[in-house]
Amino acid sequence: MNILLIGGGGREHALAWKIAASPLVDRLWCAPGNAGIAQEAEIAALDVTDHAAVVAFCRQNAVDLVVVGPEAPLVAGLVDDLEAAGIKAFGPTRAAARLEGSKGFAKDLCRAQGIPTAAYARFTEAEPAKRYVAAQGAPIVVKADGLAAGKGVVVAATVAEAQEAIDRMFAGAFGAAGAEVVIEECLTGEEVSFFALCDGETAIPLASAQDHKRAFDGDQGPNTGGMGAYSPAPVLPEARNREMLETFVLPVVRAMKAAGSPYKGVLYAGLMMTAAGPRLIEYNVRFGDPECQVLMLRLKSDLVPALLAARDGQLKSFDLRWSSDVALTVVMAAKGYPGSYGKGSPIAGLDEAAEVEGVEIFHAGTARADRTIVANGGRVLTVSALGATVAQAQARAYTAVDRIRWSDGFCRRDIGWRALERESAAS
Repeated sequence: MNILLIGGGGREHALAWKIAASPLVDRLWCAPGNAGIAQEAEIAALDVTDHAAVVAFCRQNAVDLVVVGPEAPLVAGLVDDLEAAGIKAFGPTRAAARLEGSKGFAKDLCRAQGIPTAAYARFTEAEPAKRYVAAQGAPIVVKADGLAAGKGVVVAATVAEAQEAIDRMFAGAFGAAGAEVVIEECLTGEEVSFFALCDGETAIPLASAQDHKRAFDGDQGPNTGGMGAYSPAPVLPEARNREMLETFVLPVVRAMKAAGSPYKGVLYAGLMMTAAGPRLIEYNVRFGDPECQVLMLRLKSDLVPALLAARDGQLKSFDLRWSSDVALTVVMAAKGYPGSYGKGSPIAGLDEAAEVEGVEIFHAGTARADRTIVANGGRVLTVSALGATVAQAQARAYTAVDRIRWSDGFCRRDIGWRALERESAAS
């Protein structure tokens, strides 16, 4: 098979690494890719926002399957245009991707289907939204309705902070994504990510993971796209997979099919494990980043047949095998992230780091300058490791991190702390 992978982050490097290992794959391309992905796939010089160019590339190179990694091309309808051209694509259509492309759409679906989630209201003007916040009180959550690269959510500790966020969103801080806002009750508990593979009719569980959103140790600092993750998440044991499917995934699959927009691809349910039970925070329509890295490390099955089965509606009798080991990934980011940061600083020691037992290094934002790997983004590397225990996986990941020489980078030193506490208590 010839496969084209769309994307250029750590998620896509992990997918490229797993896809390239499949005996079914003859050629693998990636667009736009990065310096790490170039070790697994041929980099295609494609503008992925130019759907006609992507279709033309697929025809010229006899591409059998396109795997779309990030949310933006999905929401923009890349899968629709590929399928219309007779090219198989993995991922939801534009209509199905509204689950992530519009938080209001997702919340309305939850209400209609009885899916447990936070109480909410939708607004298209600032003043009614600010009055609603004043009446509800704080803490409260303000979200831009559309895609905002993971930055359109404000967990406001005070009414004033929430109202300021509302003003910023309607003033264009997140562009068109903030033309509508969703205001939600603030849920408390422990967050967890649950992933399922869907084929338009049914779904099978992938695995749970837990990520770390705050920039600094102790869950301090600004929210980010994710500073690390581990899998499995002890707060959501595998024995509860069927419950999670029945509560948060299958109602969506049935509703989208009934609406004429069958959901095919990965459905990522971000959950809060509250005292009253699990509640949906949000849906994403793709693998998480950096959760994908730990899932791919633990997946023992060939990924490619699973992707094809999801696209072809053949998941009903499909099964996947998972390692019982723990996977943990540490994000190395450029100083200043998630705010402004520099690019072009050199990174050394990657080969020595990769020699640590159980370690794989997935590039998130890198480029090659002559023979040197340089930083080319906010999140730059995801240093990932397998271990028999959380402690072992964590120790291996940080041993590898400490071999990397990058003066302009930083990382958290406490990834996996919740799971480590549970593991220590159990022993």
